[in-house]
Amino acid sequence: SGMVLLGKTHTVQFAFGGVGINHDTGTPHNPWHVEPHAPGGSSSGSAVAVAAGMVPVALGSDTGGSVRAPAALCGIAGLKTTVGRVSRAGVFALSPSLDSVGPLTRTAADAAWVYESLQGPDPEDDSTMQAHVDRGPHDVSSTLDAGVAGLRLAFAETVFFDGVDPEVDAAVRATGEVFATLGASVTSMAIPEASDVMGHGDDSERARSLFMAAEGCASNREILEQHFDELDPTVSVRLRRGFELSAADYIDTQQRFARAQARVRRRLADVDALLVPTTMIPAKPISEIDADADTYVRFNGKYLRNTAIGNLLGLCATTTTCGFTSAGLPIGLMVYAKPFAEEMALRVAHAYEQATSWHTRRPPLG
Repeated sequence: SGMVLLGKTHTVQFAFGGVGINHDTGTPHNPWHVEPHAPGGSSSGSAVAVAAGMVPVALGSDTGGSVRAPAALCGIAGLKTTVGRVSRAGVFALSPSLDSVGPLTRTAADAAWVYESLQGPDPEDDSTMQAHVDRGPHDVSSTLDAGVAGLRLAFAETVFFDGVDPEVDAAVRATGEVFATLGASVTSMAIPEASDVMGHGDDSERARSLFMAAEGCASNREILEQHFDELDPTVSVRLRRGFELSAADYIDTQQRFARAQARVRRRLADVDALLVPTTMIPAKPISEIDADADTYVRFNGKYLRNTAIGNLLGLCATTTTCGFTSAGLPIGLMVYAKPFAEEMALRVAHAYEQATSWHTRRPPLG
């Protein structure tokens, strides 16, 4: 499409982590704070490059939130596409069932235009071939400026707001007033499927957490077996646990996700989009997050909980900035839409951006 490629940005090893830390090649610096803060991961360098004004757009992969988490923490827009919309051929695989590719940009409109160039069939990715047969080319720009008047929006309760930082909660809830002023119907609804895919009980929750790791082990077995001691232990130790998941538990978990996906599609029949915090907490200092392995894992879960639910339920989503904390750190609003309804997620996020100015703020560089 004529875009000039400038370089390769830093990521988390194996694209397996929501904090954005890389102990080998270095952790990209979140431009919103002079002290090193979490840029979000795994597409950390992509978000930092866009937020700092180095580039207008960068690409990321999203398996559990790796486009949306860094976009939210760095104060930009990010689009998580439905698996099958954008080819993953040539992308370093983590979890073939969940991997998706999407743009990180300054605005939802930019994400829409880049997405239209990215989407479409590719013989080297079977998922895109079936999606194209079922749905054809995806036009999102023609509805981008349609606004939200008459749309049915809902704050997704149940899990998404549990334990959320108070400033994040307040900023996201305040978006409801904006959407209502624009003519949307704004309500709240429970999404029990969010709890279902997160797991009930130790065994179920363990199987869920190991599902992505198991696929990551299958995709990267040679590296893990032959070069384990050379890898970043904050990533490799967690990823190698995927070898512990039995075939029976893997299939059972996969089927559980499929049932939850079917149920959530029915539940969302009468709503156009869901509104949730992109991350539970804003960016935190790297020194605090990286104090020890247990602390890292805890923060990693906080950054990826709300985003990973969407991957497991097969939804698409756009994140955009909806405010800043008292410390001047960005807060992300995530707009979830039904599978293959990227036009709706982008339309709602764009309408919000047009009615507010949060997305126009730039980090205090220099």
